[in-house]
Amino acid sequence: MEHIGIIGGGIAGLSAAIRLAAAGKPVTVFEQNQDVGGKMHQIQSGGYRWDTGPSVITMRHVFESLFAAAGRKIDDYLTLLPVEPLTRYFYPDGTVLDASRDLARMAEQIARIGGERDVEGYLAYLAYAARIHRVTGGKFIYNDPPTFGQLARTPIRDIPAVDPLRTMSGAINSFVKSPKLRQLLGRFATYVGASPYLAPATLNVIAHVELTGGVWYPQGGVYQIAAAFKRLALELGVELRTETRVESIRVKDGVVQGVMLASGEFVALDAVIANTDVASVYETLLPHLPAAEKTRRARVDPSCSGFILLLGVENVHERLAHHNIFFSDDYRREFDDIFVRELPPDDPTIYVAITSKTDPDHAPSGCENWFVLVNAPALSVNGRGASAAWWESHAAAYADRVLERLAAHGVDVRGKIQHQQIITPHDLERLTGARRGALYGASSNDRLSALRRPHNRASGIKRLYFAGGTTHPGGGVPMVTLSGAVAARYVLQDLGGI
Repeated sequence: MEHIGIIGGGIAGLSAAIRLAAAGKPVTVFEQNQDVGGKMHQIQSGGYRWDTGPSVITMRHVFESLFAAAGRKIDDYLTLLPVEPLTRYFYPDGTVLDASRDLARMAEQIARIGGERDVEGYLAYLAYAARIHRVTGGKFIYNDPPTFGQLARTPIRDIPAVDPLRTMSGAINSFVKSPKLRQLLGRFATYVGASPYLAPATLNVIAHVELTGGVWYPQGGVYQIAAAFKRLALELGVELRTETRVESIRVKDGVVQGVMLASGEFVALDAVIANTDVASVYETLLPHLPAAEKTRRARVDPSCSGFILLLGVENVHERLAHHNIFFSDDYRREFDDIFVRELPPDDPTIYVAITSKTDPDHAPSGCENWFVLVNAPALSVNGRGASAAWWESHAAAYADRVLERLAAHGVDVRGKIQHQQIITPHDLERLTGARRGALYGASSNDRLSALRRPHNRASGIKRLYFAGGTTHPGGGVPMVTLSGAVAARYVLQDLGGI
């Protein structure tokens, strides 16, 4: 019986392990940390609990499909609660908008800030985003990686729906006129670490997934997804080896032979799925590759990273919802700071998630647990932007700046913080293996980014596969769950399992 190894016990690795084990294959997952989850992690301190990775969960059907593939029902492992409002948006002039799946509620708010024409435009935009999902879902999301050949066979009537020639913001601007609504819809580019002023309009599909499909919260915290995946994997017989670092992938005559662990142990394997940054795999885990080949593989522009504050805050803030966004005054400049100047924005858009709004036991009575996230550039390597050394000397000052900007929005928690932990892009690189701290791998600020994303089946090395946010179909918890399914399907095909 073929033995399959998975490097990394993140969501994609666990997804692949579940599908392979459900198909009857022996699977071992090697995870360097104390527990599984990858970027999905949790921290507890002083009566507070925080999710430190993903916080917005969409596409419930993807998780249902995974559990169904193993003959299980998701509700026996995980309670997914609908979140309403989806997100509460705060603008610099004091305007507040609650994004909602309820069209009547959204229409009333949009009419207030943009007029009746923007209500019509918003409804037309939702229909436009839904068309993108219908046309591209099978090619870019739910199946194998897309090819130019597949696109060439797309019916001519469907090509305009893909909208690859405009930017996200260009398309959004054609539907709505209010700067506030444009900023709200453009924000979905950040779900793949991109800029709405550079990313292709095709990515407006993300808005459809959230604004139409809704947002879900796993009761107990987002980490409950990782815990549920782990429980199912163990039930299916998957071997989980935590605190076990893989030093290299051994290849002979172009075929994977197994992995060498940092302990010096060699584990023979018939196939390997790497659930870690693809560029890092080529740079560090494949010692037999020539240096020039490693450099070529790694020569990609990264997505953005993030700057995170975990705050234990006194008082309950009734103005805030479960998910909150505090917008910057100049959105275009913010993205120029990140992708051109490679410095964290001086006036950043700030995301605040407060799970204690839904799970009160995540904070002491009368307090709240704040997960604060600001988009930041990937670690600079050209000497001009925010490098690892830059963050070491500037992190505390930037944390103060973020708190200052929240205070400018009327939410001043300075002097009320019982706990504070800072996580920089350098920390993200160190803790998760994300190259340069980029949360979504290669940048999506390119019209052909979906076609250039690394394939789930390694080229030039047989029986090596990739899963995770840096490969097809992309970043985000549902997407990496799908990437695990694609990698597992390739393994089964190549080993004759299906």
